[in-house]
Amino acid sequence: MCITAQYMCGFTQSEPNNWPIFVEQKRIAMNKEGKILIVDDNEDILFALNLLLQPHVEKVKVTTRPERIVDFMESYRPDVILLDMNFHHDASSGQEGFHWLKQIHSIDPNMVVIFITAYGDTEKAVRAIKAGVTDFIPKPWEGEKLLATISSALQLSKSRNEVSQLRKQVSALESNRPPFPEIVGESEVMQALYGTIDKLKDTDANILLLGENGTGKDLIANLLYHSSPRAGKPFVHIDLGSIPESLFESELFGHEKGAFTDAKREKQGRFEIASEGTLFLDEVGNLSPFMQAKLLTVLEKREVIRLGSTRRVPINVRLICATNADIHEMTERGEFRRDLLYRINTIELHIPPLRERGSDILLLADFFREKYCRKYKKEIRSIATSAQRKLQEYPWPGNVRELQHAMERAVILSSGYMLYADDILLTPVTTGRRNENLNLEELERKAIDQALKQSDGNMNRAADLLGISRFALYRKMGKQSEK
Repeated sequence: MCITAQYMCGFTQSEPNNWPIFVEQKRIAMNKEGKILIVDDNEDILFALNLLLQPHVEKVKVTTRPERIVDFMESYRPDVILLDMNFHHDASSGQEGFHWLKQIHSIDPNMVVIFITAYGDTEKAVRAIKAGVTDFIPKPWEGEKLLATISSALQLSKSRNEVSQLRKQVSALESNRPPFPEIVGESEVMQALYGTIDKLKDTDANILLLGENGTGKDLIANLLYHSSPRAGKPFVHIDLGSIPESLFESELFGHEKGAFTDAKREKQGRFEIASEGTLFLDEVGNLSPFMQAKLLTVLEKREVIRLGSTRRVPINVRLICATNADIHEMTERGEFRRDLLYRINTIELHIPPLRERGSDILLLADFFREKYCRKYKKEIRSIATSAQRKLQEYPWPGNVRELQHAMERAVILSSGYMLYADDILLTPVTTGRRNENLNLEELERKAIDQALKQSDGNMNRAADLLGISRFALYRKMGKQSEK
């Protein structure tokens, strides 16, 4: 009998009564999942193991060259590696097996490795277990026992992957969980908003937040998260306006090592990180048609595929989106997909601008006064009536964010115990005049120039003043420079 037949059937010529083992192994319950890599210098053994395992696992790959293990781990990503202890250079000591085991675990400490050996002894077994080997397959093997060993190894690999994923989730939770938001506001419009949020506290409905820049959409998103059944799970915030189209898939869906030039290691996408939790997509109105199509596909199928991979990863996230754009008008103009809008706006919340919040202006001003007095160690005790009047009469085009900057500046520059009108430096707001230049390109250029002057060249503040994202501001400046 040839060696191939011996290892396929699980018996030798001296043990013909072992034939029933080959028949019984077919009854072992193994789901056809998991990828196996077999490394052995004997091609007959590789052929026999491949033939035995193919019906029971997702995929099997074999090699006689242990130096190719690293390549297989990067490209094939096996769940279990069957590794011979002795190659051509070393007949029985097992040193080569231990050498390649060390190489494997330097790449992936969680990799499940099973030694294949015809020269096992107690001393080597103890050393192998200490070195991280999961189990042994003797030569020749019994088919039933071998399949049971492989099944256990695949379960162990799956458990280790789940633990690794859980650790990543815990890490993401610790780094991404926002503090409970401090929202200051007692006006009628804010009370109505709080009432709606309270009605949503027991739901997982997708939310679309609409409102001008600087109104506090990120704070409302945090409040929705803390009020939801997913509070305590990951909260992942991503500003879509700052992501170039070329990096969109990598950031949201992840990538495998080598998926593109700079992909030095695998990366989880924001959807994976936010699994079981909440994903906050800010500036969703800035998505290009390509990005909209990709996002819609993921929301419909509720799964992602990393760049460079074919594996489908189920996702379970609660989606909160926000935009300062008139997204319904964009939809009518064909700039935003209607089917995507239906997916993200189960509930729509409109965040009121500061000019509509009445007495909240003074509440917020006092809140920021106290905050920046603590920060800059000042003893400014109140805001004078003249300053209060000035704050209430100003239209606040930059909303709460502009008020915050104005109060920080006032606290820094003030040298007294009270803030007066002259301490509050506000941007003059001009009204329109007849016969003025109404050319849109010229008006846009002037608005950008004015915003850059008022913000002292700070692109983030300039974008806030213009009511657009920083990414959109760069695009507009680029178009102007081309003309």
